[in-house]
Amino acid sequence: MFPIVDDHQAPTKASVPVVIQGGMGVAVSSWQLAREVSMSGQLGIVSGTALDGVLARTLQDGDPGGHRRRALAHFPSPEIAQRILAAYYLPNGRGRGKPYRPHPTLTISPSRTAIELSLAANFAEVWLAKEGHDGVVGINMLEKIQTANASAILGAMLADVDYVIMGAGVPREIPRLLTDFAAARTGRLTIDVAGATRAHVAELDPVAYLGADLPKINRPKFLAIVSLHVLATYLNRDPETRPDGFVIEGPRAGGHSAPPRGRMVLDETGEPIYGPKDEADLAKINELGLPYWLAGAYASPEKVAEARAAGAAGVQIGTLFALASESGLLPALRHRLIAELEDETLSVRNDPRASPTGFPFKIAELGGTLADDDQYEARERICDLGYLRSPVERPDGSIAYRCASEPVHMFLRKGGDEAETTGRKCLCNALMANIGLGQVRRNGYVEQPAVTLGQDLEGARALMAHHPGGWTARQAIDWLLGQQGPDEAARVLVGATA
Repeated sequence: MFPIVDDHQAPTKASVPVVIQGGMGVAVSSWQLAREVSMSGQLGIVSGTALDGVLARTLQDGDPGGHRRRALAHFPSPEIAQRILAAYYLPNGRGRGKPYRPHPTLTISPSRTAIELSLAANFAEVWLAKEGHDGVVGINMLEKIQTANASAILGAMLADVDYVIMGAGVPREIPRLLTDFAAARTGRLTIDVAGATRAHVAELDPVAYLGADLPKINRPKFLAIVSLHVLATYLNRDPETRPDGFVIEGPRAGGHSAPPRGRMVLDETGEPIYGPKDEADLAKINELGLPYWLAGAYASPEKVAEARAAGAAGVQIGTLFALASESGLLPALRHRLIAELEDETLSVRNDPRASPTGFPFKIAELGGTLADDDQYEARERICDLGYLRSPVERPDGSIAYRCASEPVHMFLRKGGDEAETTGRKCLCNALMANIGLGQVRRNGYVEQPAVTLGQDLEGARALMAHHPGGWTARQAIDWLLGQQGPDEAARVLVGATA
């Protein structure tokens, strides 16, 4: 049983990690990777995106190694765990060439089965990352995926997650949500709805789902990912919105990034141009008095030292860990990326059109993936996972969900602008394909990957000089902290998040 924590203290530099491993893609920041980073004394992060789908599909593939079933055996509600196993687990797998069974989507008012799957999936991923050691583990969420966040966060908290990290928006309601869940109260998140004539709020009552099985819950620390000091100052000014720290993410970081301030201007290659206005003022960040980590082009021992000299607690790094042997990327993809990195042909494009969210999205220009125009054109537009859909209020007050990557006629029927559909890729299906869980269509088409990395590859190339052919997460951490003193490279203090 976990003790209830009604209030919390912001962590100090003596009790926080130097390195945060980034929360990447769908299960690229796998429980295996997060566990290894955590056991190395730093903050291991699991990606909280689409874990309900990851659990459902892994069970349909027979749960290799039995890991998810082992985790579900510890889920607080045996009845929920059993219902999920009965619905998805196939002891012999789904069979070669067979499609995955669909799982329910998370809406503003989701079904009980959708909530239960999300709770169990996020619990399982965090539980596995924390299994067998006393290190610190966090979960990374996207504010943009609002309808999935309450259940995902509660599921992670049931597994005693130590940190919740969130970006891709303004996560002003998350501190209160964490406090409410820790006190077994109903959590509420306001959902952004296009054309709304009224407020739309998603609610989740832990007692309603777990009842007598609800354990006492610790409140995790919350780190907000921001790109500018202006947003950090806004979140810090009110105790209701104040996080426990910040990740200051620059435009070269992988995945989604904030668009440039003002009107978006593209360079000759079609990538957004960033300037001085897009750089955070670290002096103003330091004035806030909360710990922060710098992200985006900080993947070397020298850059770690530079960040700490500027006042940061440390750095958040993605690319080095996405390429580590424990990452969730398909080994074949990872080996191709390593090979292209080694011969200096690997490049990463900041595509302003790829993501249906409207945020620029980094895509590794890897042949045979959706980075290829031919692969993109060959794919039929299908939206059957729906994590990046946006709700829109119809004239009659009902809610529809649309995605700029769905079939164009469906997007238009829901009031979308056709110009918004140009160049949009189905990231939901592509990111599932990155980890070997790509859907097989009835016509035989298999969903193709789209790999995201940061645009700064210098650190990865420098690490490759020490570890030709690839590296482990622990080797990456040892290299990053090689120039740090013993105090700075110390292990995260046990119990720092209690």
